[in-house]
Parts: sequence; structure tokens; C-alpha cells
Amino acid sequence: MKKAATYLLIFVVLSGFSAHKFYVSIYQVHVAAEKKRIEITARIFMDDLNNAVGKHFNKKTHIGEKNEVPDDVELLRKYLAEKFVVRVNGQKKALTYLSKELEANVVICYFRIADVTKANQIDIYNAALMELNDTQQNIIQYSNGDEKQSLLLTAGNASGVFK
Repeated sequence: MKKAATYLLIFVVLSGFSAHKFYVSIYQVHVAAEKKRIEITARIFMDDLNNAVGKHFNKKTHIGEKNEVPDDVELLRKYLAEKFVVRVNGQKKALTYLSKELEANVVICYFRIADVTKANQIDIYNAALMELNDTQQNIIQYSNGDEKQSLLLTAGNASGVFK
């Protein structure tokens, strides 16, 4: 957990700068057992996100920018639904996009997976932004009650498991 906290601190400190030389995104996956759902928050640099979504759909996007249009948000939702896949107890679950906000140059996206009665095992596949830079790292911070774990996913290892 200390390693994930260190990554988060580096991310927060450097996210205020307009240019960055490292490629990292942070995803928080929280099992809300009392609500029978999984809540997901993704923090992704805006420029990288626009480059990846634009490249994936062969269309210029303006996610988080003044000239953002509803189609940009729909492409963001589709992109992350393809690149960030969650399986609960072996079954693929649909991500429900809730909203997004902007903090400095970081887009914060909120998702939910409904109807999760029991989460014995959660498999995460996260290849978001990896097509842009082979040094992209996606940190997954997981919490379920008092249990906390983290994963570091890379282009060579884009999936992991929480039990």
C-alpha cells in the first residue's frame, strides 16, 4: 500500500504541471458491499486521454477542454469500456459511466458496476493509454471493507486479480 501511496503522491504533485514525462493513471476500485456495487474512479491525464481516444476512434476529441462536445464523452465512455474490463467471480461486468470532472489537467471519471452481491475474485484488465506509450503504467488501488491491495499494470502485464 505504501508503494501505491507513493505513486499517488507523485501523480498529484506532478499533475499540476502542463507537461509530464511519465505516463501513469490511477484507478480506485471500491467494493461497496452494503450497496451491492463496485465504485470506480479513474484519474487520467487529459492530453493522454484525448490522444488515446482520438487515435482509437480516428477522431479528434476535446475531453475536459472548453470545446468538448457530448460525442467526446461518449467516445471516452466507449474507449474505457473496451480498455478497462472488470470480471467479478469470472463474469464480465458492464461499467456504467456516471460522470467526470477536471482537476488541473487530470480528467477524473466515475463508474459503477451494479448488482454485485458477492465479490470473491475481481479480475482487472486495463490497457488504457498503453497504445500511446510503452511505459504507461496503470495503478489499481482496491478496497473491500478493511482489505486494501494495489496492482501496477503495464503494457507487458495489463491484467491482475484481487481475491
